Amino acid sequence: MNGPRARDGLPQPQRLRAMVVVLIGLSMSALDGAIANIALPTIAAELRTDPASAVWVVNAYQLAVTISLLPFASLGELRGYRRVFIAGLAVFTLGSLTCALSGSLTTLVASRILQGFGGAGLMSVNTALLRFIYPADQLGRGIGINALVGSTSAAIGPSVAAGILSIASWQWLFAINVPLGVVALVFAGRVLPQTPLARHRFDWLSALLSAATFGALIVGIDNLRRLSVTVVFEWTGAAVAGALFIWRQRVLAYPMLAIELFARPVFTLSVMSSICSFTAQNLTFVSLPFFLEEVLGRSAVETGLLMTPWPVAVGFTAPIAGWLVDRRYPAGILGGVGLAALSVGLVLVSVQEGHAAISRIAWWMAACGVGFGFFQSPNNRTILASAPPARAGSASGILASARLVGQTLGAALVGLIFALTSTGPGGIGHGATLALLVGAGFAAAGAVTSSLRLFGFRSAEPPPL
Repeated sequence: MNGPRARDGLPQPQRLRAMVVVLIGLSMSALDGAIANIALPTIAAELRTDPASAVWVVNAYQLAVTISLLPFASLGELRGYRRVFIAGLAVFTLGSLTCALSGSLTTLVASRILQGFGGAGLMSVNTALLRFIYPADQLGRGIGINALVGSTSAAIGPSVAAGILSIASWQWLFAINVPLGVVALVFAGRVLPQTPLARHRFDWLSALLSAATFGALIVGIDNLRRLSVTVVFEWTGAAVAGALFIWRQRVLAYPMLAIELFARPVFTLSVMSSICSFTAQNLTFVSLPFFLEEVLGRSAVETGLLMTPWPVAVGFTAPIAGWLVDRRYPAGILGGVGLAALSVGLVLVSVQEGHAAISRIAWWMAACGVGFGFFQSPNNRTILASAPPARAGSASGILASARLVGQTLGAALVGLIFALTSTGPGGIGHGATLALLVGAGFAAAGAVTSSLRLFGFRSAEPPPL
């Protein structure tokens, strides 16, 4: 069944229905990217495999998403964002079912790869769809809601996983997606808008070079934590494949990656700010449990509660920031102030001493969430609005890729810091403190690149769509 056509957004109540479908898909993909980590020991024990092999339950999903984001974004421009989203939703739901039915590590990893391709289909076009769901003067609001759901889903992943594992087997971590996916599929074809189609052909060579570039880059970043010499070869391969990919984009009349967007300083600065912000976020989320338990002496339950103010604060501030940027408040100011607040908050958390007051830690965590929320919505809107409508899919793919690269880099840096500090004075506690400070540094760098959009670039203001 064909969905509604949207020239300047959908009218209510169609807009609400379309957003519900988009947010279900986004929450499933974002949650599943984080939910499996906490179950790895349980999965390794039940499938009788070693922990190093079980890590591929996480790596397989991450790699599948990474290598297919840009190709799926390009397919969205050619075949319609609605069609790619529905296909991604169907594949993700099927992958979730096969994960739940897996009885061996091999079938589970293969199912996670399938699930990752479905997740890439969802993430690559979800922000591009927002441009056709919301009117131009309300796009920031829609992106704020999208950012709220995506960030919160990723942040609460470990807590959700812990809750499920306390009452059910690890298979339910994946089975829970199936009814949600089926419900979303029933309504997706009816409520998601149709979008204009590009008329050029899909470039398979660009897709392969993109997959090689991002695959080698992500594996290289992940291997940083092992201090392995193979990182040099992986990054060299990524550089060679990336150079060929960029060359290919320059000679194509309709490139998969709209590199002309990077000629716009506001777009490039926004992407750099996004990478810095998600690097800081993942440096925090991975290291903070160790800091709270090893340095501050908190229990596992207290740790979970103390991490809660961050996503709650994002939930309050992301929609407000989206509303402000729709009212023409500069994204450079909102993002710069937001990331500066995140940086200061992380420094204040890192200097807390053993058994510091819970209320004080919670306030600083909330300050971090407020800062991140005020950055993300305006920044995402600027990235999407900086691209012409015909390249909305490419901008959406770049936005998703920046988030994933930042998250991977943050996790890898925590692993590297822990490897370097585990045998020194203070052990893991010292490493966790250092990781928080490095996260504060990345947030500060993002605040600078975000603020630079105010100087000499008229396009730093949210442009008319």
